[in-house]
Amino acid sequence: MPVEEPGGLSGAEAERRLAEHGRNEVAEVRSAPLYSRVIAQLGDPLIMVLLGAALLTIVIGDHADAVVIGLVIVFNTTVGVAQEIRADHAVAALSAMSAPSARVLRDGSAREIAAAVVVPGDVLLLGEGDIVAADAELIEASALLIDESMLTGESVPVDKDAGAPLGAGTVVVRGRGVATVTAIGAGSALGRIAALLDGAREPTPLQRRLASLGRILAAVTLGLCLVVFVLGLARGLPAGTMAVTAISLAVAAVPESLPAVVTLALALGARRMAARHAVVRRLPAVETLGSVMVLATDKTGTLTEGRMVVQHVWTPRLGADFFGVGYEPYGDIQVDGRQPTPAELGPVRDLLTAASLCNDAALRPPQDHTAQEDRWTSVGDPMEAALLAAAAKAGCADQAEIRRLYPRTWEAPFDSLRKRMTTVHRMSSGALLVCLKGAPEVVLDVSVLADRKDVLMGARQQASILASRGFRVLAVASTERWNEPSSAATAETGLRLLGLVAISDPPKPAAAATLAACRAAGITPVLITGDHPATARAVAARVGLIDGDSGDESVLSGADLASGRVVDLTTARVFARTNPQQKLDIVDAWRTRGAVTAMTGDGVNDGPALRRADIGVAMGKRGTEVARQAADLVLTDDDLSTVVAAVEEGRRVYDNIRRFLVYGLAGGAAEILVMLVGPLVGLPLPLRAGQILWINLLTHGLTGVAMGAEPASPDAMHRPPRPPGQHILGAGAWQRLLTLATVVTAVCLAVGVVARAWDLPWQSVLFLSLLGAQLGVVLGLRSRLLTRQNLFLPLAVLASALLALAALYAQPLRSVLETEPLGWSGVALATAAFVSGYLAARITRNAFREKKAAAAKSETGASLSRTRPSPP
Repeated sequence: MPVEEPGGLSGAEAERRLAEHGRNEVAEVRSAPLYSRVIAQLGDPLIMVLLGAALLTIVIGDHADAVVIGLVIVFNTTVGVAQEIRADHAVAALSAMSAPSARVLRDGSAREIAAAVVVPGDVLLLGEGDIVAADAELIEASALLIDESMLTGESVPVDKDAGAPLGAGTVVVRGRGVATVTAIGAGSALGRIAALLDGAREPTPLQRRLASLGRILAAVTLGLCLVVFVLGLARGLPAGTMAVTAISLAVAAVPESLPAVVTLALALGARRMAARHAVVRRLPAVETLGSVMVLATDKTGTLTEGRMVVQHVWTPRLGADFFGVGYEPYGDIQVDGRQPTPAELGPVRDLLTAASLCNDAALRPPQDHTAQEDRWTSVGDPMEAALLAAAAKAGCADQAEIRRLYPRTWEAPFDSLRKRMTTVHRMSSGALLVCLKGAPEVVLDVSVLADRKDVLMGARQQASILASRGFRVLAVASTERWNEPSSAATAETGLRLLGLVAISDPPKPAAAATLAACRAAGITPVLITGDHPATARAVAARVGLIDGDSGDESVLSGADLASGRVVDLTTARVFARTNPQQKLDIVDAWRTRGAVTAMTGDGVNDGPALRRADIGVAMGKRGTEVARQAADLVLTDDDLSTVVAAVEEGRRVYDNIRRFLVYGLAGGAAEILVMLVGPLVGLPLPLRAGQILWINLLTHGLTGVAMGAEPASPDAMHRPPRPPGQHILGAGAWQRLLTLATVVTAVCLAVGVVARAWDLPWQSVLFLSLLGAQLGVVLGLRSRLLTRQNLFLPLAVLASALLALAALYAQPLRSVLETEPLGWSGVALATAAFVSGYLAARITRNAFREKKAAAAKSETGASLSRTRPSPP
């Protein structure tokens, strides 16, 4: 849309267009109302089972147990809703820190306005550090350099000339410009990518597994009521007594603390993640990370530092390697693996001094020494800032001193056509120093340099080698003259080559170890970037994602995907020059093969894939609002290793849930078997309804909930991820459950028979033995037996044991539960049951491990090979 007046839009016209086109905002995802969050929590199948159990307990008059079940439901709902709201507030705080503004021409004068009220036809005034508020077309540009990584994933800023388009959300790195707004809001590049976001979220693997279990438990519960009731009537017992007993058994069969265990485990995981700088937006996301089979990661700022660094300097005499982090002005320099001599360092200093003079960037020291991010930052072109940092490492004079000694008198700024920058400086002798830096293909030419042909040939070969390794290469040259140049053509000839500088965005120090930890845990890492294929291959090789000797075929480009020649996207591990739709296609390809996929990213272009993946992980610091809103997990420190810690946390959560299910269902099954088999061995009514509910309350109450806080198993990160189709009681858990239920039943019935033979109050002995055996099982199931990381569990077991004894010796409880006090012989029998339960749990702990590992490995391989097409 053309600008109607040279001074920009009038205020009235801007208001009219704002009313016509709306605000410059991508449609914001509205926060779910409180009632909607509560209903979603109550709609969980397991909660529905608990609601049914609560109604049954009210029917039989067991108001105490009804209150307990109600508290579990309230606890689960409250924690789940509170975590969602807390996560939304944390993300909103991150968003508020990055609320954008824009400078525009209105009524002939420049003014700063909120980016949300920019309209089509507005004239944007762009300067260094500005965020482009909307899609626009450049009218004027002066040495304009734009960072488009948030839209394209390209780590290197792009030069822009008049007439070039600008995308909303891009950042001005250097120079200035004037542009006319062409599209806003949903019509902008940012809005079109955000439109790819699918608002619907699929249930997580844990939610699917628990929903299935909830349906099974509901069916078993109803069947159990009927079976026990009919068998009781067949034995001639009163219908009222059997109705109460059947309902009590049904309540006992449902592990009502399971939702509380799940919620507590997830909440503790989310809390641990928050301490590690990760905001969990949805509680189930913590567990889903434990299921991850594929980690699709972005490059810039995720695997790499997101800062340009000089890593190698080549001169016609020698080459030097530079070490250090980011823009820090200190670090090590080595020549052939050793410290250089002053004579060897001389040519390197000459080159970097010239590069510092032919430079418009600056280094900014840490502003707040108490802040966690106490690091140097760049002002201006990141590559020029990298040259200044390298000069400081080499011991050159600082920029202010160099500029004082060699004041600039003339310059030919960099542009995309010339691909070089030249400056002229006055020396103390009165001579002029000409400094030039630029792309090797234009600098290493006889029309620019006066060096011998063999020198130029060697420099070209070296530049080609460095470029093939993924470096951005600059050639630097200089000469001395007495006359001021009249044009760039006269200044840029007859110069002497000083050497080449290799610059890159290096991998983070922990990147290789992070990916190695992923592979050790059976997770396949995949790199997806919008950067150049050579750069992607170089970074992938350095972090160990691919073999350093791999050729071009190891990297697939967006053009390869668009051509349709790639049949199976899961055969490659590195993708370059990809667009948002192609990132979606890659994620979908892995999910089609049954792989639980996590995607990390920070740009607008990552948003759709973050939403589509099973787990979306966004960077909180440099991430865009679109990425943060699409993600399930936001890393406030932008550290990929936090994802690996989250995977371990997810596996811990899932292990604890499975451990509780084995414990809870084995105990419930044992109670049922005791009631069914007891009459066959001479125990007419083994337990009364109140006793069953008291056992259920103590074993599934504090003790069961305490299991959710157990620490991770030692081998949690040294086993393959579980297959997505595996039942929550698969891989040996159900065999272990049945074994424990059988052992507990047999031991307790034997104790009851012996107690009756010894003329002891056998029903009370059986009551204490069944409770004690289950407490022994819960201790035996611990993966770290003597750990101090979860003292809540042994304390809960002790409290349950004391409450069990109170049921025998406290008169109010004795009258309600119809128990009798026991002597030492009765307590000894119950203690034997406790020890038997403990030993059974410890022995079966390893009995199914080998089978479990083999099953997990084969099922994981089967799920990943399902629908595998032929390789391209």
